[in-house]
Amino acid sequence: MRSSSPQPCAVVGVMTSVTATAALERDAELMLQVREGDGVSFALLLDRHRTPVTHFLFRMVQNQAIAEELAQDVFLRVYRSRASYEPTARFATWLFRIATHLALNHIRDRRHEKGSERIDEDPKEGFARQLRDRELTVEQQMVRQARLDEVRQAIEALPAKQKAAVLMHKYQEMEYSQIAAVFGCSESAVKSLLFRAYEALRSRLAHMA
Repeated sequence: MRSSSPQPCAVVGVMTSVTATAALERDAELMLQVREGDGVSFALLLDRHRTPVTHFLFRMVQNQAIAEELAQDVFLRVYRSRASYEPTARFATWLFRIATHLALNHIRDRRHEKGSERIDEDPKEGFARQLRDRELTVEQQMVRQARLDEVRQAIEALPAKQKAAVLMHKYQEMEYSQIAAVFGCSESAVKSLLFRAYEALRSRLAHMA
């Protein structure tokens, strides 16, 4: 007779889901405490979310210093909006909505300025630093880095909104519903946006297949 006990992978899945839900509820709880004037709770939120937000902004603007400045602005806006905060949406979604808005504004303004950052900025800088695999030869490392550079340049060449959607979907692992909440559009619009972005990437990177 077969045992009715849950399978290990199913148990892990449930535990992961519970942990993720608890983290979301913890974010909302902390932000409600921030709304009441608790500075310690804001410091905890900052510690939990600063790295992923700054990483996302770096990939958007391709400049570490600017990404850090924008991240500071993101959390400053969060703090200034604390009195009106209501836990009607995921805190991370609200956070990335602010970050995306600032990044898109920066990209738009940068287009009108001279001397913008090079697309092929040294990947060793800041969050773009890639750890080398010690088992690879020097030649393999060079090929690997060249391929990473090509992928990064292809993403950088996308229209700003498509680029933001790809970064949220692939690097932040956000769901369609979350990205839709960030952009204030429907899930079908997000799917269409991502479809166009991935088609453009496939076309540009077809030689790497």
